[in-house]
Order: sequence, then structure tokens, then C-alpha cells
Amino acid sequence: MKHKSTVFVVDDEPDVRAALAMLIKSIGLDVECYASPQDFLDNYRAERPGCLVLDVRMPGMSGLELQERLGAFEDTPPIIMISGHGEIPTAVRAIQNGAIDFLQKPFSDQALLDRVQQAIMLDAARRRDQQEYRELRRRYTRLTPREREVLQGVVEGKINKVIAAQLKVSTRTVEIHRARVMEKMQAASLSNLMRLISVLNTPSPH
Repeated sequence: MKHKSTVFVVDDEPDVRAALAMLIKSIGLDVECYASPQDFLDNYRAERPGCLVLDVRMPGMSGLELQERLGAFEDTPPIIMISGHGEIPTAVRAIQNGAIDFLQKPFSDQALLDRVQQAIMLDAARRRDQQEYRELRRRYTRLTPREREVLQGVVEGKINKVIAAQLKVSTRTVEIHRARVMEKMQAASLSNLMRLISVLNTPSPH
């Protein structure tokens, strides 16, 4: 099931939540509001796309603490921090922990909407990268040990004859394995195969 992007707002002030919800809905986005970080955590589902608008100072768990807890998940939504206090060290810490921006109240409506739309695009791009990576991993696991050895030789730029000599098999056997690698990896060309392997060798996007 494909989920629609949602903007999650976490702020302990009812008036702020209501105002932000109205603003975000005005551009056609879905919004869910939570009065505390714990309420958000209790309802958090990593598979739901979107972004998080998070107040820094709240009773109990702070916005920064929630950000740090979310960092333990494989999929963390892009976070926009908001605060009524211009604390530079707090802003720096939030950004270092991965927040895409830190907005000090009162901020303009357009500034927040711009950041929200940017965050949703970042989340969508990350999810596309994750999907591609997982699909490539699935294809790679279908290769036999011998096919992986041939693939390694191809990646290293070796010709079939050299690969055959190293594996102590015939050149024809290497050609067959190489064709199967191309088929299983769904690579249209050698350059395409190299790009796919480059993606696989990159750490999984989070």
C-alpha cells in the first residue's frame, strides 16, 4: 500500500498546533498533530512518508530528545525544528543531528511551507533510493557464487579470457556466466551494470 505524504506536527501548545495544521492544509497536504513527543512515538510508523515539524522545548521529552530517539530507526523523517527561543547551541545541535532547518518563532508562513515542501521532496527521494537499493540487493542475492566471481572480474575491468584463467574455467563458461549476470541484474549494458554495482557498493540510504 502506497501512503500519501503527511506532515507530522509535534508541539505542546494547542494554538500553535491548530495554526500550523491550518497553514499546511492550505497547500493541500495531510497533517497530523501531536501534543507531545511520546504521543508521536506511540503512533510512529516508519513506512509512512512525510516530514516532521518539531518544537524544541516541551514538557517531559524535548524535541531534541525525540530527534535523537528517531535516529535509532532505519527510516527517519526529515525534521524541521521550530523554537520560540533563539538558542544558537540548540540550533547547531539540531542541525548536526540531521534536522534540515531550525526556524525561530515567529517565522513567516512561507518560510515554513518552503521547508515543508523541501522536506517532503527529500523524503520521497530517499525512499526511491532505498527502494532501488533493496531491489538491487534482491537481484544480487539470486546470483550463484560462480556468477558473483565472474561479476567481480567484470567490475575490475578484466576481459573474459583473464577471468577464465583465474577461475580455471573455459572462456565460454565465463561468457555464459556473464550473460546470466546481465540477465539476473537486469542490466541493459556493461555501463548500466557498473552503475548498478556502484549503487550496491554505496551504504544503504537512510
